[in-house]
Amino acid sequence: MTTAAPAPASVQTELKVQIRVSAHSWLTVCDLGTLLPGRGVAALLPDGGQAALFRDRAGRLFAIDNRDPFGGAAVLSRGLTGTHAGRPFVASPLLKQRFDLESGRCLDEEGVGVRVYEVRAAA
Repeated sequence: MTTAAPAPASVQTELKVQIRVSAHSWLTVCDLGTLLPGRGVAALLPDGGQAALFRDRAGRLFAIDNRDPFGGAAVLSRGLTGTHAGRPFVASPLLKQRFDLESGRCLDEEGVGVRVYEVRAAA
């Protein structure tokens, strides 16, 4: 997770959202302006997996594995976002388990989590 201050609207359309896919490689997935606060976007990764990307109202970006570990479907990008004890989360649209967007940890079941990707906005 990378924290970025919100850019003016004219600059946001020029910035690209990127996910780190290896130690030295970033994948551009979309324009920053297409990520609406509170709404997720799914991105196909080079290894065939998927990431779920989110942007909060403060402009912070998050990326986690899109696959729900309970139901097995790639649906976390379609979940509802919120906060619990000051931590951002997404609730799976399947069984409503909540996943911390910073750590990937499931807030409702100990020992379960999803992968977290480093994400950034870049020119």
